[in-house]
Amino acid sequence: MQIHESAENYLETILVLKNRKGNVRSIDIANELSFSKPSISNAIKALRENGYVLVENGGNITLTDAGLEIAEKIYERHLILTQFLVELGVDGETAAADACKIEHDISAASFEKLKIHALEYHNKNIQNK
Repeated sequence: MQIHESAENYLETILVLKNRKGNVRSIDIANELSFSKPSISNAIKALRENGYVLVENGGNITLTDAGLEIAEKIYERHLILTQFLVELGVDGETAAADACKIEHDISAASFEKLKIHALEYHNKNIQNK
């Protein structure tokens, strides 16, 4: 199923917040992304209706298996792309911002090749230190 970039961003943000805070509520997502609470509510409703998140009675938001799979894929891309760009000499803030743009559009095949190259490059640099 095709999922839009904005939905990927929400799922990734939920994963990051879950790892950081334990529980995730709409207000946490709104604060993290600097979006309005109504915008977050609409997005969470769509994600819930499409089976990517569950909203508990207390307002805690959790990822379903399908949501977690997408969130982990996007977050892995973000981390590896950021690391790769930093190792090429890009400052961390710019690398992270660029990784956010690239992570949604890069093909699976290109990302896998870049990931292999980045890991080899990283391991080589560690061995040379």
